[in-house]
Amino acid sequence: MSVDEAVAALLESVMPGEAPLAETLMRMHSDVQAQSGLDDRTYLLVRIAALVAVDAPAASYLVNLTVADEIGITADEVRGVLIALAPLVGSARVFSGAEKALNALAAARRM
Repeated sequence: MSVDEAVAALLESVMPGEAPLAETLMRMHSDVQAQSGLDDRTYLLVRIAALVAVDAPAASYLVNLTVADEIGITADEVRGVLIALAPLVGSARVFSGAEKALNALAAARRM
């Protein structure tokens, strides 16, 4: 299963009964990884960086970090992304992202 397919499946499970919204979001993720040419690890780390940059909600972290955890991305790698982003997006965004990422990693491991 590709990362995009795994993200789509998680989106569907997070939003039960929201078929039109879930379907729209799933279509937005369709074949993006294949078009990017990035491997699973790089693709997910880029997505995590983007979540921090846009100050995404916790649910977005949960979906992406659940898949990241499944493919073996570690908390140290996520921490590395946060460190690399700090000079570009600022401390407030990084602290916000760190809190959401750590909470999502913990939640993903409980699933």
